[in-house]
Amino acid sequence: MTLQTTETTETVNKAYAQLAELDKKHFMHPTTSFKQQHEQGPKFIFTEGKGIYLKDIRGNTVIDGLSSLWNVNIGHGREELGKAAMEQMKKLAFSSTFATNSHERVIELAEKVANMTPGDLNMTFFTSGGSEANDTAFKTVRYYWQLKGQTQKKKIITRKKSYHGVSMGASSATGLPAFRTFPSLAPDFLYVESSIEALEALIQQEGAETIAAFVSEPVQGSGGVNPPPEGYFKKVRALCDQHDILFIADEVITGFGRTGATFGMEHYDAVPDILVIAKGITSGYAPLGGMVISEKLKNELIDLSDGVYMHGYTYSGHPMCCAVALENLRIIEEENLIENVRNMGAEFQKGFQWLADRHDVIGDTRGIGLLGAVEIMKDPETKTRFEEPVSVKVIEEALKHGLLGRSIIYEGQDTLAFAPPFCINKEEVATIISIIDQSLTTVLKRDC
Repeated sequence: MTLQTTETTETVNKAYAQLAELDKKHFMHPTTSFKQQHEQGPKFIFTEGKGIYLKDIRGNTVIDGLSSLWNVNIGHGREELGKAAMEQMKKLAFSSTFATNSHERVIELAEKVANMTPGDLNMTFFTSGGSEANDTAFKTVRYYWQLKGQTQKKKIITRKKSYHGVSMGASSATGLPAFRTFPSLAPDFLYVESSIEALEALIQQEGAETIAAFVSEPVQGSGGVNPPPEGYFKKVRALCDQHDILFIADEVITGFGRTGATFGMEHYDAVPDILVIAKGITSGYAPLGGMVISEKLKNELIDLSDGVYMHGYTYSGHPMCCAVALENLRIIEEENLIENVRNMGAEFQKGFQWLADRHDVIGDTRGIGLLGAVEIMKDPETKTRFEEPVSVKVIEEALKHGLLGRSIIYEGQDTLAFAPPFCINKEEVATIISIIDQSLTTVLKRDC
């Protein structure tokens, strides 16, 4: 697919130029170079989306190959979610859930989540997104150990190359150093290689009596789409039980179908004590996240606490967001979208293998469901990298042909990452694979 320009009139160009100047002047972008924004302005100003496609103000149409931020799971342009939001806002736009106040939609959503989560995960605290949800989990496990009189249990172990958000606690937990280049971070976070031996050694070194929790994504997303070693999470679960350490699963990216199961941990036969959710619960149509705790942990918090747990966000359990989430989850279930994730995920893996057969520089392809990656190496046998990352150039080239993807170069990686909406079909998968092939061929001939 190529960029399709439907309007190139002077009026459109003028409108774009005006908005771009306002963007540069007034809008501070997330995870963006200040200098690049000031000098170049926005790459796209999107105006609408439909299915797996996005269209910008100049009429350019592109495939959203990463579901925007791993989150537009049901695809763009689903009016049902807008209607659900409107109906809820007309009836009850907002009410606080502090001090035992509640409303219908948050109760219904909490029950729905409890019915979907594995094991005895049964009670949800809602937030506005994943960073808040992870911060809540970190705060809650420390509060739990405080109630049990074990105040020394406050350290939290996280895996290297993990990503858990950008609030102070979530940044501190993130295992990618690029996100921790600040003068002061939250204390008591430890980082470990992704092997059970490394985790055992760290627990022994620090002392289990000082460790509150271990947190991990089922499959690392922003860190490179890295699956766990064979049998890893079953061993993690056993190790946490052995040493009285709580296990937190960060399912912000993987939750609600992205891997071909409702939750990523279902692939690995391990049930955490706490499960963190966001993104896919509303498919990005409204800001919502949450922390789901086990029945066991809930009962202990009830038994151990007498006062108020002084933790809450203004928009915890926002009525409109909960209504959108309920409609989003209905669509996922009724349209069998998780089954399509499994089927189209298999098509992606076939496509990735086809690419690997055509290009000697592809050192690894990996993925699960609609979460996949292609890793580029100058010499796959010796694991030698190119001097400059190739994936960045491939993504830039792919954009010329109408595909938005992601390049991941943290920690010496050189990876192309893709996570399209669940509604993608076989023909669209083939188009993405074709664009990757064409773009990689062009970059290798031109720059390598």
